[in-house]
Order: sequence, then structure tokens, then C-alpha cells
Amino acid sequence: MRIALFTETFLPKVDGIVTRLRHTVEHLQRNGDKVLVVCPEGGLKEYKGAQIHGLSAFPLPMYPELKMALPRPTLRKVLERFQPDLIHVVNPAVLGLGGIYYAKVMDIPLVASYHTHLPQYLHHYGFGAFEGFLWELLKAVHNQAQLNLCTSTAMVEELSTHGIERTDLWQRGVDTELFQPHLACPKMRFRLSKGHPERPLLLYVGRVSPEKEIEQIRPVLEAIPGARLAIVGDGPHRKALEQHFAGTPVNFVGYLQGIELATAFASADAFVFPSRTETLGLVLLEAMAAGCPVVAARSGGIPDIVTNGVNGYLFEPNDPQGAISATQKLLAADTERENLRANARQEAERWSWSAATRQLQAYYKNVLTAQNLATAA
Repeated sequence: MRIALFTETFLPKVDGIVTRLRHTVEHLQRNGDKVLVVCPEGGLKEYKGAQIHGLSAFPLPMYPELKMALPRPTLRKVLERFQPDLIHVVNPAVLGLGGIYYAKVMDIPLVASYHTHLPQYLHHYGFGAFEGFLWELLKAVHNQAQLNLCTSTAMVEELSTHGIERTDLWQRGVDTELFQPHLACPKMRFRLSKGHPERPLLLYVGRVSPEKEIEQIRPVLEAIPGARLAIVGDGPHRKALEQHFAGTPVNFVGYLQGIELATAFASADAFVFPSRTETLGLVLLEAMAAGCPVVAARSGGIPDIVTNGVNGYLFEPNDPQGAISATQKLLAADTERENLRANARQEAERWSWSAATRQLQAYYKNVLTAQNLATAA
């Protein structure tokens, strides 16, 4: 198959969506498919054998790390040269609309996927009143596709409830070869804790942005004597968080990637994740693969990953004491924590990127078959 992938974000950006896409592209290419990635310009022309067509883009005012690229008329020639069997638009917002347009005018089967819970994000940026309007826009956009993929059962249900049709589940995936418990490292623990490796070490990894609700970790930190918190990642909310956590033992580490990130996960005592806007929560799977027990909000796609008391702890998002109690419980019993580590790793091992990509390929083939039958009729 030849797949044209339209995405609003790709390398060198670092986030969960890009992680899924780069593994997907790699495995599609490895399995014999050909991929064209249409994305905001990032300096790359090729990735794992896939062509990258970058478009000039401008940063979003409220989130400079995210860049917006507008569709160009020249995209038609790019697609004509590539001759895709199928177009897949990822989180269609602006550039993705170009993918939808060309799928229609060139009569190419269309798949869309939903990765970012934008209606919930609005509330964290002061635009909650527009949630209903955004759902109508999302419905109009996604219902152009023959198939709409979501990354958790909760999102399949929510999109269906809001009138988005032909939804299905694109299973989770994690790199279990990179993220492993044996990478736990005293030097990394010393670094993350700013020289206090003997103290309880809490970890957050992800975008440093308002919708992640990282502020909610402060009461947890203050409730555990001597605890340290390492925040790995960056984003537009960092300065506000540095002020919020002033006077507390917090280390803003910045971005870590590859083996350094895997070592950070393996070296922490607990991964605390308060976000209520996750469609999946890929970093939770990465933490679990590394044997780091997780404490997370019971919201969105997270209960698909975390089984309370078995491979981590869940807390009710509206319970101000929930995250505190769960983290205290996790840190209190060494034997139970080791069982959680082992179970977390076992759960992660069920979800390889190769299996997730084989499932995606099956979806693609089903869409192509349905298109061929419709054409023949």
C-alpha cells in the first residue's frame, strides 16, 4: 500500500502523537508499504525510508512549540507523483483539511484518527464556552472519512456520542525494547533528585502545558516527607509552573529522549499523572514498560491502561485527596510496589508497535476493499 499521512505535528517535535507516528511509519515501511508524510516543515526530508514533504509553518501564539502549516495548491502535484492508495489525516485541524480536500477531489479513500481531546483543552485555555461549537466542527470534519480511529475505548464512545460515525479503536503501542526496568540507574536518580537519591522520587513526563494539570502534583509532593519531584519535558506553561512550585524540591529537567528517558522512568519511585484530558496517555505505558508504578487520574483513556491496585493506582479526578492517598499508599509498602512494577511491565509487554501497526494495516485494507466494491457496484 501507498499511504499519504497528513499530520499537524511531526519530528523534530516531541510528544505522544509524534512517538506513535514515527513508530507507525517505521513499521509500515518495514512491512513493505510506502509512506509520504505531509507535515509542518522541520528540516527532515526522509524518515526510515518514508518521504517527508514539509510545508512552511508559523508558531501558534499560545503554544510556540506547535507550528501551523496551511495547505498549498502544490500538494496536488505532490500527491499525483506519490500516487497514494489511501490518505490518513491525523488530528485534522488545518493541514489535515487539505488532506480531506484532496482525498475528495482525487477520489482517494480517507482514514482519520483522533489523538488530542481538543474540546476538553478549551477549558484550560479560557474558551470552554466554545466546546459545543468545536464538537460540531469535529463532526463535520471526521464524518468525511470512511473510518475514524481513536486510541482508547473511552474516546470511541465519546466521539460516537457526539455524532462522529464509523469509529473504531487503534490499539495502544509501546517500545518495550527501549523502556525496561533494568535501566534503573543511581546516577540518573541523583540527577533527577538534585543530589538526594535516598529520598522518595516522583516523576512527571510530558508536555508542560495547562491541560496537563501539573499544578495538582504540588499537594502530593508536600504530603510526602522529603519527597522530590522531577518534571521531564517542556512547554508554554513552564514559567507559570516554576512560580507555582517555587520553594519546593522540584527539578525542571527539560526534554529527555531515548535511553536517557527510559533510564529516568526506571529510576523513579512513582510516576504521577494528574491530566484529565488524555485520549490514551502514551507516557503511562512507557513508565509501565520501565517498571515505574503509576498514579493517574481515572479519566479518558487511562483506565484502558491502568488497573487500579494491580499495575498502578487510579484516583478520582475531583477528589483533592485522591492523588495524595494513592501516592502515599504506593510508597508505603515495598513488597506491593515491587508487585506493581512487575505487573506494569507485564501489561506493557502485551502492546508492541508491530502489533498496533498490523492492526492499522488491516483497517487500511478493509477501507480499500470497501472502496473497490463500491466502485465496482
